[in-house]
Amino acid sequence: MKTTHLMAATALALVSGLGTTGARADDLTLCWAAWDPANALIELSKDFEATSGHKMSFEFVPWPNFADRMLNELNSGGQLCDLMIGDSQWIGLGAEAGHYVKLNDFFEAEGISMADFIPATVTGYSEWPKGTPNYWALPAFGDVVGWTYRRDWFERPELQAEFREMHGRDLAPPKTLAELKDIAAFFQGREIDGTTVYGAAIYTERGSEGITMGVTNALYNFGFLYENPDKPYDMDGYVNSPEAAAGLEFYKALYDCCTPPGSSDWYMSENIDAYKSGQVALQMNFAFIWPGVNADPNVGGDRSGYFPNPAGPGGHFAQLGGQGISVVSYSDSQAAALEYIKWFAQPEVQKKWWELGGYSALRAVVEDPGFATSQPYAQTFLDSMAIVKDFWAEPAYASLLLSMQDRVHKYVIAGEGTAQEALDKLVEDWVEVFEDEGKL
Repeated sequence: MKTTHLMAATALALVSGLGTTGARADDLTLCWAAWDPANALIELSKDFEATSGHKMSFEFVPWPNFADRMLNELNSGGQLCDLMIGDSQWIGLGAEAGHYVKLNDFFEAEGISMADFIPATVTGYSEWPKGTPNYWALPAFGDVVGWTYRRDWFERPELQAEFREMHGRDLAPPKTLAELKDIAAFFQGREIDGTTVYGAAIYTERGSEGITMGVTNALYNFGFLYENPDKPYDMDGYVNSPEAAAGLEFYKALYDCCTPPGSSDWYMSENIDAYKSGQVALQMNFAFIWPGVNADPNVGGDRSGYFPNPAGPGGHFAQLGGQGISVVSYSDSQAAALEYIKWFAQPEVQKKWWELGGYSALRAVVEDPGFATSQPYAQTFLDSMAIVKDFWAEPAYASLLLSMQDRVHKYVIAGEGTAQEALDKLVEDWVEVFEDEGKL
């Protein structure tokens, strides 16, 4: 099999002839998750088809099945996908297993600078190894866990007065996780407009990545670290510190006190449904949902508001979401795929991407003076992207994730053991993974 380096060089040589007379028109397939931003990308890509002559096809897979389906495709050397918008955690596997074309030479030849993108998205979506200028993707979709709230409920005078009497402060978007729990408890089981409502929809799903993408928003802010900052893969006392255990206890307490009945296996779509149907006052979810919330006939416009994940006693962070777009090394149409990336990186295309409901990571878009007021949620997006932290992006990411899903779900949802025991066992699991990888 050709090496990734050779394929990258070949593709670069091919792309140098793009736009010249007689350039080959290709059919390209772009693979991603099936969600609202994918529909926006179909619309955006019509401009690429019109200007390039290439035809775009799309393979979109629902989030619960996305990782299994697409990682199997990559691991088998499949040629379904020419372009892959893969999850941020896949970047180590994509690089080390040779699934993705390294883009450094291409970026240099085309004048595409990673300094032009939000730094957190470059680190999260493009770099491997982390902290090195080795790029395997272009930041494609900036995303982060944040919160949506029923602004119209918060602003009711009778609820304002009752909350102020209870807590000595206004009923307003919380600044801390403790304040968030107070608000969720305040709404739990309350009757509003003749309907019983609940406090918060949070991530609890076990089968893919849901509860991990939720609980980290508490863990990070209590002091959880993936490893010793001075010694890679040294996890004992960091993953399972007393502070991290307190963060896990907080998430379980929030689940126990303040979530709707039957919400033991919820992720993005279930939380959206609960919020839009008027079941909850607060919703944890990735920022990609905010355009849909804003446009919704029942909860949209001034009826909803947005705020970043609140701070905890040990810091202020939010779980990074989002993805980069990569050229799949098994593609027979690498030159055309690179042409798509070159087109997608253009500022005017990125601006339209934002207007259609995509989340641009290009600084020229998000740092524009008018960006923060361009949508009701734009400032919250900026504030949230400034505090992101991400899960492991190691090649063994899937095994690491599987262990965390299991250990955390058993404690938070099933009530097995203690938080400290859950994290101690997680360290044991992760040590075993890294020993198998030869990194310990």
